[in-house]
Amino acid sequence: MALPDNNKFVDIVALIIGSFLFAVGINLFVIPQHFGEGGVTGVTIILYYLFQWEPWLTSLLINACLLLVGYRFLGKTTTIYTIIVVGLLSVFLHLTKTWTISSTEPTINAIFGGVVVGLGIGLIVRVGGTSAGTGILAKIANKYLSWNVSYALLFFDLIVVFASLFIIGFEKMMMTILMLFVATKVMDFVVEGLNPKKAITIVSLKQDEIAERISIEMNRGVTVLTGYGYYTKEPKEILYTVITKQEVPTLKKIIRKTDKDAFVTIHDARDVFGEGFVDISK
Repeated sequence: MALPDNNKFVDIVALIIGSFLFAVGINLFVIPQHFGEGGVTGVTIILYYLFQWEPWLTSLLINACLLLVGYRFLGKTTTIYTIIVVGLLSVFLHLTKTWTISSTEPTINAIFGGVVVGLGIGLIVRVGGTSAGTGILAKIANKYLSWNVSYALLFFDLIVVFASLFIIGFEKMMMTILMLFVATKVMDFVVEGLNPKKAITIVSLKQDEIAERISIEMNRGVTVLTGYGYYTKEPKEILYTVITKQEVPTLKKIIRKTDKDAFVTIHDARDVFGEGFVDISK
């Protein structure tokens, strides 16, 4: 199903801003400090250090080749958005290559470089695109292995970073790892949001009382699932609810006061749609 036009417009704006921030982060904080980077961008930076090949051009060529190989693993929208990002990133890398900033402190540059790059990639991933390169690999890992996109990206990026050790040196490599760590956290914040949700499963002999208190005191819906204990074969009613991270202590208090012997599991929920959360049509 095609996305509504207004959603497409917002997505394109996010892709433009994200690509711009990514390019600015590379040209302002990474290259001037002789840092490395992850993924294809890291490879292009190494080639720049060795041969003075322009990153915008090598990035375009390498990402174009990877897209030809990996497009089948991405959805139609993701592929289109990734093509847009590859083009925009190359343009912005070229337009901002002469930009400078008067900061020579490596740690400060690593932190702020991570923030700017993380914001850029986060915006791109949030609307369904990738920065190509290892972004494609991260999407594949997320689709088939259920890996978190941010940490899958960090994993693949670190492979390139460690390979750059002999080019940039050990100290610069450590700064690069710090920058990638910051970028991953910022990206995770942008993708997951400020208020991540928690999916709760509760097994209790006092399930009715717990469900009633969750409904009344927390104003959250509760779904009752039917199951049974494998060993005892006794039937059980299992409660399932989704709440915000800030509501977890309240829920724990309810369960502790109602049935201290209850069995509870708490899981991170990346996206939650429906009543009380986000309209799935948005």
